[in-house]
Amino acid sequence: MGMGTNIYQTMGVQAGIEIFSHILFIAIAFYALQSIRLEVVFKKGKTFQIQLMYILLSIALGYTVSDFLIDFTGLSRQLPYIFSKYN
Repeated sequence: MGMGTNIYQTMGVQAGIEIFSHILFIAIAFYALQSIRLEVVFKKGKTFQIQLMYILLSIALGYTVSDFLIDFTGLSRQLPYIFSKYN
């Protein structure tokens, strides 16, 4: 019951970090997108569609940035292996 539990705990913590990162960057993207006037592109009176577009763009942009940073940190942790020997 020693090693297996630790692996699952590590996976759970990693999943929690990724979920938090995705939500954080979606919120940041939503905040940033508020500076864009999407209502100029849409027809008048399409408030729901404009709000939906803000949400969808926030998810797409926030998830992409979050995924990039998670991949980047994972890959940069593996960089030291380039100098290791295969003995």
